Amino acid sequence: MTDLEYLKLSKPAKLIFRIHQFFKNLPGMAWNGLKGLGLAIARLFGGLGKSVADLVTTFKDGDWKTRLSYLIMGFGSAARGQWGRGLLFFLFQTVFNVYMFMPNAAFSGCYYLGKLSTLGTVETYKEGRRTVYGDNSFFILLYGVLTIFFILAFIYTWRLNVKQNRISEQILKSGHRLKSTRDDVKSLADEQFHKTLLALPTLGVLIFTALPILFMILVAFTNFDSTHQPPGKLFTWVGWDNFHTLLSTDTASYGNTFSQVLLWTLIWAFFATFLNYFLGMLVAIMINKKGIKLKKMWRTILVMTIAIPQFVSLLYVSKMFAADGLINGALMRWGWISSPLPFWTDPHWARVTIIVINVWIGIPYLMLIATGILMNIPADLYESARIDGANAFQMYQKITLPYMLFVTGPYLLTSFTGNINNFNVIFLLSGGKPLSLELSGNAGYTDLLITWLYKMTVNDTNYKLAAVMGILVFVVTAVINLIVYNMIPSVKNEEDFQ
Repeated sequence: MTDLEYLKLSKPAKLIFRIHQFFKNLPGMAWNGLKGLGLAIARLFGGLGKSVADLVTTFKDGDWKTRLSYLIMGFGSAARGQWGRGLLFFLFQTVFNVYMFMPNAAFSGCYYLGKLSTLGTVETYKEGRRTVYGDNSFFILLYGVLTIFFILAFIYTWRLNVKQNRISEQILKSGHRLKSTRDDVKSLADEQFHKTLLALPTLGVLIFTALPILFMILVAFTNFDSTHQPPGKLFTWVGWDNFHTLLSTDTASYGNTFSQVLLWTLIWAFFATFLNYFLGMLVAIMINKKGIKLKKMWRTILVMTIAIPQFVSLLYVSKMFAADGLINGALMRWGWISSPLPFWTDPHWARVTIIVINVWIGIPYLMLIATGILMNIPADLYESARIDGANAFQMYQKITLPYMLFVTGPYLLTSFTGNINNFNVIFLLSGGKPLSLELSGNAGYTDLLITWLYKMTVNDTNYKLAAVMGILVFVVTAVINLIVYNMIPSVKNEEDFQ
């Protein structure tokens, strides 16, 4: 299709064409991704080979101070007068050696690495009235992963120590003076200040983000649940069994429940995102329309739903729609119904009720966002459209909506992702109910993946399947984000905006 033919298409046709092109190009994209991964692996091994050769050359051509630094980190820096660097390298090596080879083997890094392959072999047992504690699989896995991180950090620091010696030798041979400890401190507050600022956040990301994510991924390959609960019981590696359990397709199995919950999660995220988006935009247009009085009052009334904490408002609304709640009571008194409507006991009623209530919650946010954007649309565009004979719907279709989508495209994407993981609305309104024997893992018909994950970890302590679900939620979210991100107007050039 030529560019001219594409421009003549309607917006729905353009969207369908983009989706078709995406899936058409998907095999090529996958092949390019595999080639890129292969090249990255080749570069990694090539870089490792080059690094090893560099280490050999540095040891061969270096002086005795450099060579001794291969065994005692920081010795070369200290011997050349850079006491600050030398002390830091030596302290890091000392801490590493103490942790890895401390006399009490039950608390050393080598102990945890040695047990990592089995996650423990000695169970806790009773000896008379005394409890004799054995291995703790949880700590073995956690500190084993932490030890691997520590070893990688040590290798990097040791390599940096060798590199510092080589650079110092080159500087001294050229007749220049090495930086003193005072110069290093000044540098960290001046030209190297970015490293000073990023050191603590980077360490925090590694410890509180990267380590827990890796730990969760590894838990997915174990049998860690309520029957294998440390320190009383051990858990061990089970390979891909948990993935097979969660993705099986038998009736009343975890796989069948997962597919139903996933489908409802995507349906909920779609309506929760786009209903709020278009209705919020409509409310903003109506309030901003010329001739509307008391605009501030209408906005204030809508914003009140944001000001009240959801913990209070959603619990109250949940009680309102109960069988003996305010809504059913009023309808029965007026004679409109003879028995309570099953807002929370029928799956279809419950899902529709949640979507409608979420509209009440979400419209104010979108109204505020849309109000700011609508005020920035040039009034000349609307004036020119009126002169050309366009009606209100045509101006909305050709001016307002494209402008809004162009500006709020990234927000729509993040909003959709946020609604996939929207815990508050579901948990506070229905708690995932109604429950059913057809669903496994204590799941309900209104449970999202995130609320089902909560039940697995808090109520059932089924950590192994919860970890698998966490991985699958990430995969689903990542795939959707990649597809949508490549279709929203905001990722394209401004010249493409029409």
